[in-house]
Amino acid sequence: MTNDKIYGMAFAKVFPLLIAKAEKKGRTREEVLCVTSWLTGYTTDAIEAALETDLTYGDFFRNMPDANPKRTLITGVVCGVRVETVEEPLMREIRYLDKLVDELAKGKPMEKILRG
Repeated sequence: MTNDKIYGMAFAKVFPLLIAKAEKKGRTREEVLCVTSWLTGYTTDAIEAALETDLTYGDFFRNMPDANPKRTLITGVVCGVRVETVEEPLMREIRYLDKLVDELAKGKPMEKILRG
């Protein structure tokens, strides 16, 4: 799948898949909302509202209100890709969220996920 296809996907279609991944491993929707809010600066209400629109996944990240400066501390491999080496900035932001949800699903404590 090309980056443009990923960027053009509906946020309302992709985000529930991240929630499902976490819930399958005993984590909660609220935790996924929390890590997403931490990463992007969106409030939980704003994320929930975005799920009711035709916002694309790319635009969700392009319009981040307050990207967390600690997000650059997110490292490791997710879906076979080393997050910190992704060259395209928008795709790196998307991979950061993938990695945070992956850490949730693997049972990592929230304070470590949020780089606290």
